[in-house]
Amino acid sequence: MDGTRWDDVRVLGIDPGLTRCGVGVVDGSVGRPLTMVDVGVIRTTSTLPIAERLVSIERGLDAWIEEHRPDAVAVERVFARSDVSTIMGTAQASGIALVVAARRGLPIALHTPSEVKAAVSGNGRADKAQVGAMVVRILRLTELPKPADAADALALAITHVWRGGAQSRLDAAVAATRRPVRTR
Repeated sequence: MDGTRWDDVRVLGIDPGLTRCGVGVVDGSVGRPLTMVDVGVIRTTSTLPIAERLVSIERGLDAWIEEHRPDAVAVERVFARSDVSTIMGTAQASGIALVVAARRGLPIALHTPSEVKAAVSGNGRADKAQVGAMVVRILRLTELPKPADAADALALAITHVWRGGAQSRLDAAVAATRRPVRTR
């Protein structure tokens, strides 16, 4: 036995981006300490055509899933920002993340930035420094992973462990109440 509890979950958090796609893997369960497994960034260069950049992101995410075998994938939900070109690249990278996870049959959750901030720091309007400090504290790290995309991916994974685990238990409880009662 590798020490993993039966109710532990491994989540791959993905902070989508066309130039830097943050990835972070967290193990844990609600009410127990969480552990960072790995963190990094899949980088593409702006000199390549967008299609080739998306293929690079796909291959990188596929490699992360192959190596870490997550139970679920949490992706940041794309929201409107002021720069349309940023939105497009983020949306394209997000679509690739969703396809890679769906192709493997993994459960996928989308979390908004404010949901992540609220889950990790208790404040849906927290700034990056507050969220980063809480990621360090929650995962018992010596320093915040850089760049920010990597730390954001860990925050997404933490959010999903906490929210996804609670939601799974609620879904199971609701399902149990709907099962027919057997009588002899």
